[in-house]
Amino acid sequence: MSTARKQVVVFDYGFGNVRSAERALARAGAEVEITGDYDRAMNADGLLVPGVGAFGACMAGLKQARGDWVIGRRLSGGRPVMGICVGMQILFSRGVEHGVEAEGLDEWPGTVGPLKADVVPHMGWNTVRAPEDSALFASLPRDARYYFVHSYAAHDWEMEALSASIRAPLVTWSTHGEDFVAAVENGPLWATQFHPEKSGDAGAQLLTNWIESL
Repeated sequence: MSTARKQVVVFDYGFGNVRSAERALARAGAEVEITGDYDRAMNADGLLVPGVGAFGACMAGLKQARGDWVIGRRLSGGRPVMGICVGMQILFSRGVEHGVEAEGLDEWPGTVGPLKADVVPHMGWNTVRAPEDSALFASLPRDARYYFVHSYAAHDWEMEALSASIRAPLVTWSTHGEDFVAAVENGPLWATQFHPEKSGDAGAQLLTNWIESL
């Protein structure tokens, strides 16, 4: 399948490494635009939502840019969205950092909280445990390593299949001190805790898999 014509918007709301994401998506074959424009974000084949920094600050910035509306409207119409790092964390119901609780987008139930590990932040390369039928990790070896930079994560997965005809989301796990959610595939909504744009050949293949699914 040709990916050259896929239009991807990297949503610019002030809280993500938009340039590195743009370069990685372009290398993977997409036509990429960095913008916070509502209409252009709505009409793209795919919307990528990056995120760095604190959960609450990212949510405030996203709401100020109407990103919460863009994400919600796209998903209600089955239009693909991908979150990266804190852009994944804000998809959960809430985040707790330094004892301060902030509401997330509530696409998935659950709380993002501190990693319990000897060394925090979790910074560097790590393997993941993806489901056998994952489309996001298709063609990738099980020992592939991905680049993480985070001190917080979702430690539990609380969402099951809604009915016999609607499959449960596919959840990928990793471990740093404790198990945490490393990626999710939930219909049109995909996300990774790690940074595929900084994960070398494995990250490039993962982004190609997402683009080819659009």
